[in-house]
Amino acid sequence: MVRDNQIPDRILYYLATPPVMYELVPTALKQNHMNRATTAGGWRRIVVEKPFGTSLETAQKLNCRLTAIFHEDEIYRIDHYLGKETVQNILVLRFSNGIFEPLWGRHYIDSVEINVSESIGIEERGKYYDKSGAMRDMIQNHLMQLMGFVAMESPAVFDPEPIRDEIVKVFRAVRPYADEEIDKYVVRGQYEGYQEEKDVTPGSTTETFVVMKFYIDNWRWSRVPFFLSTGKKLPEKNSEVIIHFKATPHLLFAGQCSGGSCNKLVIRIQPDEGISLKFGLKIPGAGFRVKQISMDFRYDSITKDSLPDAYERLLLDAMLGDSTLYSRSDALEASWKFIDPVLAWWKKKGDKGLYYYPPGQDGPVEKIRLIAIPEACPCE
Repeated sequence: MVRDNQIPDRILYYLATPPVMYELVPTALKQNHMNRATTAGGWRRIVVEKPFGTSLETAQKLNCRLTAIFHEDEIYRIDHYLGKETVQNILVLRFSNGIFEPLWGRHYIDSVEINVSESIGIEERGKYYDKSGAMRDMIQNHLMQLMGFVAMESPAVFDPEPIRDEIVKVFRAVRPYADEEIDKYVVRGQYEGYQEEKDVTPGSTTETFVVMKFYIDNWRWSRVPFFLSTGKKLPEKNSEVIIHFKATPHLLFAGQCSGGSCNKLVIRIQPDEGISLKFGLKIPGAGFRVKQISMDFRYDSITKDSLPDAYERLLLDAMLGDSTLYSRSDALEASWKFIDPVLAWWKKKGDKGLYYYPPGQDGPVEKIRLIAIPEACPCE
């Protein structure tokens, strides 16, 4: 029989609470001396749900409060998107295959898209969503973290801190918008009928759709546009990363595709997790006519075993002390530093520049203009 004093004192706190409790609960834990282990080999860890702040200032304040109670390596800022197998597979796809990494940059990639669309509206979440909006609810956390995985450099070793170091470098390299550029590079929308939803403020200017174009000013990604988009009440539920490769410099064959979407790698996160590679092949018969085809892989073809869901995986990682798939405070603040000016500009503009779209449509039509914007250079 094991005596009590031989069992390490290990407790994981999971704040699945309203955001207003994120400071109150840890403070109460400290006041009751529950934030520190009492035996050798013991630990205390805390998992904090999103939203982690509503701005750079509030995120910094929350970080300061938490780090005064727990050590940084005891704080786990959870993002369930990073617990999805396909998201984690981005790192394996990139860094375990010699055929992709040499192409992964400005020389061969035309653009990068990260899209998360939902067919439903805000359901019963009006009280939360009307204060948050698509930018805070999806872009600042889920999509920025996905972008970090896509754009990061290879870490020297596959350990949590080197991986998170590389993600921070990406966030810090994202080119900030000047105020006069925001309306040019960011389109926001709201689905018709949103203002009649339960607990939504009449006349609300909260966005339910966002698409943004930006650049990462580093050696690998110079002049490659990144597009992040998310929205509610769109035609279908879909989450994917699309890598658009550059077209061949010369067209030799009839029917050959031209432009930046001929060859693309599609990483489907949900539904039907998998990877698709699109390229041109000869149509059987006389001549050399080309047709774009797709080579598909479904993630469930690897194993028939039941896979843990995102939260199961992430909470197990927290218990094991593995912070690889959790956000670090400096990365979180760097993403807020990029997003904050956009939110401040929208607040200043009110409903000017807010476009409305009918439910079931693929967002406001004004988003098309982002594709036509000439390539931007920081030296111009």
